[in-house]
Amino acid sequence: MNEPCILVVDDEPKIVRFIKASLSLAGYDIVTAATGRTALQIFNERHPDLMILDLGLPDMDGMDVLRSIRTHSTRPVIILTARDDEKEKVRGLELGADDYLTKPFGTQELKARIEAVMRRVRWSPQATDLPEFQIRHLNVDFHRRRVRVRGEEVHLTPTEYDLLRVLIYNAGRVIGHNELLAEVWGEQYRTDLAILRVNISRLRQKLENGSGEPEYIQTVPGVGYKLASE
Repeated sequence: MNEPCILVVDDEPKIVRFIKASLSLAGYDIVTAATGRTALQIFNERHPDLMILDLGLPDMDGMDVLRSIRTHSTRPVIILTARDDEKEKVRGLELGADDYLTKPFGTQELKARIEAVMRRVRWSPQATDLPEFQIRHLNVDFHRRRVRVRGEEVHLTPTEYDLLRVLIYNAGRVIGHNELLAEVWGEQYRTDLAILRVNISRLRQKLENGSGEPEYIQTVPGVGYKLASE
């Protein structure tokens, strides 16, 4: 089996060396880019399993790199952000990032975040899976990992799909914020409401009819979310 390929995009040599050394030892194949344009070229040529993307690049905004990738690919992206820049983190998640790392970060956090994302990507049908789920205009084929709304296929990122799967398997039941975060992202994310809210918003944009009144994913203020059961 080939080693998973990770594209590291950052113009700070020390950070690149740190990430490359840490992840090479963990069994990943690492390729690097110091500019946004180089990153897009490598991404389109190599189709890496995951990208680690610094948002402060010398030639173009990292957000533009992310936006470009999301026009044609749902491959996972982890963004690197400054510790106190909450708005930047949320904006990156809204554009389709799967997760984020705040600088500075350690080896264990780096590996944990990558493994959490990769775990959602590694998918195969399970004997316990529902064969199909249908409610109103939403259809999910669990065996093919295919989502359709009004007959049109909707392309979800691995994180969005896993979030929808958990909501479906608990349809009609309110799932608390902490429970949902732990189930989809992992125990270390239990208090990260920003990543949950942004992904719920993105999922709604892809599934709902745009009327402003959620058709499928309902909010229970101060508690959590639930998927309509009928």
